Amino acid sequence: MDATKLKELKLFIEHCKSSPSILSDPSLSFFRDYLESLGAKLPTSAYNHADSKSKSYVVEESDEEMEDKEGPQGEPEQEEEEDEIIESDIELEGEVVEPDNDPPQKMGDPLVEVTEEKREASQEAKAKAMEAISEGKLEEAIDHLSEAISLNPTSAIMYATRATVYIKMKKPDAAIRDAIAALEINSDSAKGYKSRGMAQGMLGQWEEAAKDLHLASKLDYDEEISAVLKKVEPNARRIEDHRRKYERLRKDREDRKIERERQRRRAKAQAEYEKAKKQEQSSSSRKFGGMPGGFPGGMPGGFPGGMPGGMPGGTPGGFPGAMPGNVDFSKILNDPELMAAFSDPEVMAALQDVMKNPANLAKHQANPKVAPVIAKMMSKFAGPK
Repeated sequence: MDATKLKELKLFIEHCKSSPSILSDPSLSFFRDYLESLGAKLPTSAYNHADSKSKSYVVEESDEEMEDKEGPQGEPEQEEEEDEIIESDIELEGEVVEPDNDPPQKMGDPLVEVTEEKREASQEAKAKAMEAISEGKLEEAIDHLSEAISLNPTSAIMYATRATVYIKMKKPDAAIRDAIAALEINSDSAKGYKSRGMAQGMLGQWEEAAKDLHLASKLDYDEEISAVLKKVEPNARRIEDHRRKYERLRKDREDRKIERERQRRRAKAQAEYEKAKKQEQSSSSRKFGGMPGGFPGGMPGGFPGGMPGGMPGGTPGGFPGAMPGNVDFSKILNDPELMAAFSDPEVMAALQDVMKNPANLAKHQANPKVAPVIAKMMSKFAGPK
């Protein structure tokens, strides 16, 4: 069985052990049936997650008491955190070598003055190194190249050539050090990029290797670079695809988390708004619902003695100078238009103005908001005909 799939199966089983409720998912019914066929006894939560929740008793309470106990309505329950994303292994091809733990090779002193005689001597040492390489004497070649570098430490080609020998000796770390030295002297050294790319490929640094080898190919293409790229690039692509996949999964997970939080805050704000609105309506009901126990501005028990000022003879349209004793206040309280009008500060100010001085009625007759309310109240106060 594929090792990756086996690992994922183990993780799934462990998750089922720690959270049996996951088996309540309808899509996993086949797995429950299989477990039961083996004689397994599953917990209740594996069948219906809702069954494990206790039922609450219903008690008659006022809306405000319920709100105080339950908190803001509409706020979503705390959601369970999503499982951490576990990256799968990447199937890579090709052999790698262990890092070499040798002490760093001797480097040239960049402050040394390089004379013409030293350059010639350096080239002679390099020639001996090339002859040793052709004979397979790699250690001897390293000695000759080290001498060439000490004579002319400003030559990028000397470091790059020694790097290629270290690659043949399967010493990628030493090769990388020489390649870096060559590139510090000449940033366009194709042999420097090639040597470093090949050494990185030996260490399994596939993406870095592909990048350096492509640079080397652009500067000075050869068949060896192409051959190494064919081995390096597939792994580099797999690693890049793998990384992008899990970056996308993590971003999607974070976006869902942000969206849940946004919805939670919006629901909380909406619930607080609804609660404040209910409290305001409740306060208004207590305020205006007090008739005949008390209309805003006083007048407990109704309008004793009629409207202040008497309004002798009544008013046109029948607003009597004295309120009849048989006024049915329930008609006012049950009239939605009047109750809505009472919540309008402008209307209430006008009514109170008329109550203080009935003669002020005339100046409010032209107000389209106030006149219909006064007319309707007069009809309520008219008493039985």
